[in-house]
Amino acid sequence: MNENNKYVLPAGSTAHGQFDTDISAERAGWEFSSLRIARLADGETITINSENEELLILPLTGSGDVFVDGQTFHLDGRESVFTSLTDYMYIPRGTSCELTATRGGRFAFPGAKATRDLPVRYCPVSEVNSGIRGSGVCSRQVNNYALGNDVETSHLLVTEVLTPGGNWSSYPPHKHDEHNDQERVLEEIYYFEVRKGGPERSSEGFGLQRVYSSPGKEIDVCTEVRSGDTVVVPFGYHGPSVAAPGHDMYYLNVMAGPAEDSVWMMTDDPVHTWQRQAWEDDDVDPRLPFVPLTKETL
Repeated sequence: MNENNKYVLPAGSTAHGQFDTDISAERAGWEFSSLRIARLADGETITINSENEELLILPLTGSGDVFVDGQTFHLDGRESVFTSLTDYMYIPRGTSCELTATRGGRFAFPGAKATRDLPVRYCPVSEVNSGIRGSGVCSRQVNNYALGNDVETSHLLVTEVLTPGGNWSSYPPHKHDEHNDQERVLEEIYYFEVRKGGPERSSEGFGLQRVYSSPGKEIDVCTEVRSGDTVVVPFGYHGPSVAAPGHDMYYLNVMAGPAEDSVWMMTDDPVHTWQRQAWEDDDVDPRLPFVPLTKETL
């Protein structure tokens, strides 16, 4: 019997107040990673106190002004996760800030327990490390907001992945549940959005997500995912994330763990790692990139 009920959080299941999604580390059953997503109308304000966490303020849609430490920073944001990258903010632990939507939308607050005090930082789109991973039916676009770029964090890693309809991402399956020369222990959250398809983009779509056991760590998740659904991955091999034909898929990854070096290190399932060499013989899906790249490859 699978464990979908334990690790899959359907859209709306954690909603309250201004938050469509509110997954604390305690709710996920671990120590570090968290994710909140607020829906704000034009002119609406939300107050965020980071407490013991560090956060990003990452517009999914809409734009806003962030008031923090006596200064106001404007986030131009974006119309859709499928149409552009976005500027964003880094908020350190022990900091209170206000976000006011200048254009209503949805704003993500990926977070992690912090063990260092770092400065508030406004991050323009140019700080995003964006590129193409894979080829053929494994082609996808990866946009790094706090991973492999110059944005310094204590433990927080944040990236988003855009997968054309019919393609596979998070593939080959991989894990990061040991601390060694090849891996770091990282708790991971997958938050999904699926683009409507069909005539006039009126048809609701879906994707699929798989998580399965790694040596000594038992887990079994195989689930359909739709817009607003979240999957929490404490350990185990995860992948593929599959977009149904005709429906492009987005997911936001939030990762954090106990290591102090804030790096993403993983190992493939050895049964499937040969796929990386197979990529070399295929062309990148011509539907990519969805949005202009800030780096040629990743």
